[in-house]
Amino acid sequence: MAKRKMSNLLALAVLSLLTERPMHPYEISSVMKQRELSTVIKLNYSSLYAVMETLQREGLIVPVETQREGRYPERTVYTTTDAGQSELLDWLRSLLRQPMMEYSQFAAGLAFLGNLSPIEVVTLLEEHSRHLEKQMSETRASIERGLQIGVDRLFLTEDRYTLALLEARLTFIRQFLSEVSDGTLTQMRDGGLVWRVARLDLAFLGSEAQEEHDPTEDNEL
Repeated sequence: MAKRKMSNLLALAVLSLLTERPMHPYEISSVMKQRELSTVIKLNYSSLYAVMETLQREGLIVPVETQREGRYPERTVYTTTDAGQSELLDWLRSLLRQPMMEYSQFAAGLAFLGNLSPIEVVTLLEEHSRHLEKQMSETRASIERGLQIGVDRLFLTEDRYTLALLEARLTFIRQFLSEVSDGTLTQMRDGGLVWRVARLDLAFLGSEAQEEHDPTEDNEL
């Protein structure tokens, strides 16, 4: 598979919106905010202009006219080319077809939580849970607002997916905290609660240990 010309998901949003209709960059950012797309794709003006310059250089979008409104400076309106529309469809198909590795900061924190005490980890994850519950409440409210004003459920799919991820993370954290409290992951040592680590010495039994004992020798007479 050929390497994609663009990998910044903001470019995907630009291609999609410009396929709907020609727009200038300010209008693109306004539509993204109105549709709350900025909750799934990071948006800032400097990145948006840089992305659009790259898309134009790659022949995926082209300027079609320049507009001036009142005292505002001239704004260049862009649209997608045939190549841009093909890139959009191919990109969407690749995103939906196969899961891709996404490096989560939360997962990285979990990978190294053994550097903190169990008591501190519990405190931090309880705070994390409260943030999740707030985000879930806000996401549910956003979905409800969309439904009330007549937004088709199809266009609320990313919000419903976000809610499902938040719920799954909260379920995981609650289960993890339960395992900490019931002693599955921890033990008392020297009057304090520490992580339960079983047979750490086994981690150092590698190739050298295997070389010291050749199992074929056991079959020799």
